[in-house]
Amino acid sequence: MGITINDNPPSSHYRTRKVFIFINYILLGAASSCIFLTLSLRLLPSLCGFLLILLHLLTITGAISGCAAASKGSGRWYGAHMAATVLTAIFQGSVSVLIFTRPDDFLHQLKSYVREEDAVVILKLAGGLCVVIFCLEWAVLTLAFFLKYYDYVDGTGDASLTKKSANNWSYPFQVQV
Repeated sequence: MGITINDNPPSSHYRTRKVFIFINYILLGAASSCIFLTLSLRLLPSLCGFLLILLHLLTITGAISGCAAASKGSGRWYGAHMAATVLTAIFQGSVSVLIFTRPDDFLHQLKSYVREEDAVVILKLAGGLCVVIFCLEWAVLTLAFFLKYYDYVDGTGDASLTKKSANNWSYPFQVQV
């Protein structure tokens, strides 16, 4: 008689999880690049620049939490991750629309010290990254939904605890006789 701990539950959806983590890493890079582009317009940002940097920091936080949740297979932070990702995706899309439709007004709010021609180019680069972030966040949301669904169907997620009966209870360890 012995106890073996099952640290790695069987995951039949390994590729989906790896794509999810890879897209989150791309989100990390794109959001940090947007922060540096915003800081290149002015070393100490204005209120509008600070809010833009805060938006990218929230995107980075969401990507990190998504990577952590996918690596551990835990669904504990699933709802918070989904809500934060939806909100940041909406705001990223709004910022990109503002950047491409009204770059002069946006630069005026940032109070940039850079020449206007150069600042517009830098701002449009940041706007392009915001569009990429917007698309990647919706891809992350879709993959997170599928991963949660797969965990539910496989019986390895948190939702599986409510659908199993008392006679068919599953523990993370097995007793061998």
